Amino acid sequence: MLYLIAEQLGFPGILNLIRYLSFRAGGAVATALLIGLIIGPKFIGWLRVRQGKGQPIRTDGPQTHLAKRGTPTMGGLMILTSVTLSLLLWMDLSNMFVWACLFVTLGFGAIGFLDDYDKVRKASHKGVSGKVRLAGEFVIAGLASWMIISQVGTHLYVPFINYPPLDLGWFYIVFAAFTIVAFGNAVNLTDGLDGLATFPVIIASLAFMLIVYLVGNVKYAEYLGIPHIPGAGDLTILCGAMIGAGLAFLWFNAPPAAVFMGDTGSLALGGALGTIAVASQHEIVLGIIGGLFVVEAMSVIIQVFFYKRTGKRVFKMAPIHHHFEQMGWSEPTVVIRFWIISIVLALAGLSTLKLR
Repeated sequence: MLYLIAEQLGFPGILNLIRYLSFRAGGAVATALLIGLIIGPKFIGWLRVRQGKGQPIRTDGPQTHLAKRGTPTMGGLMILTSVTLSLLLWMDLSNMFVWACLFVTLGFGAIGFLDDYDKVRKASHKGVSGKVRLAGEFVIAGLASWMIISQVGTHLYVPFINYPPLDLGWFYIVFAAFTIVAFGNAVNLTDGLDGLATFPVIIASLAFMLIVYLVGNVKYAEYLGIPHIPGAGDLTILCGAMIGAGLAFLWFNAPPAAVFMGDTGSLALGGALGTIAVASQHEIVLGIIGGLFVVEAMSVIIQVFFYKRTGKRVFKMAPIHHHFEQMGWSEPTVVIRFWIISIVLALAGLSTLKLR
């Protein structure tokens, strides 16, 4: 909105700053943070009144979690509000990449909201059918992938290899949609402890803020040997909004949490990161930067696979953060150590920018 106004006026005087992605990205961080901190207390109070008993707690999980009964969920609505308002304020309204990412963010957020609502209404942790959820997610991700492909083509870039990219043709839509859906659910599975998913999402957003800025700049992209995608730089605004909204939410989600993100927030943020990776053609790098989320998701897949075939569990409990809790690690210990891992993986992912 501000970019459009400044553009119409010819970027006079101080409004010339709005030309710069770095300024708008910083503005998006500050705006989303401020909105989140302002609406947070009243929003949490409203959720507490509306939900009564709050998010259902698994009885087969760690016993320490039973103390969290009554904590409201759907805090992701606060994140989505902050991200959307900040993004619309600072983005270039003509940028297709940003609209595709916002479409996935709000679409996945809506699916997560229905799941959270069903859990609260039925006082059960099961929620909406997994098949229904996945079907909706793939439809949304498929449409967003088609929007992005119209701008970037169907090439897959592999880090560490200095060879021409792989042209996947129309199969790229399937691959891109799978990336978005898989990462959305990976973040969703990670969101099981206070602050566990939020901070790694912030770290991943910081890493991709740098990546999309470099990808959108022809000189930096040519120097680093990464694909140059005109217009992708505007995704720094979305990354900034996610960082600011995430920090504001973490203020209220810090142990002991006053509110849970719920599927409303975790699905939306994961889907947003997946879409940003597809738009910047760094899907494989996302698997490194977001390696913590990948491990969490794989722990569930491995647990289910082996249990169905052997009747035995590989982990004491899945996702893997519960495994460490069952081993005797306290919740803050698990969270902080996983945060450290997420920082290391983000740095490893960023190192691929030059290792080509």
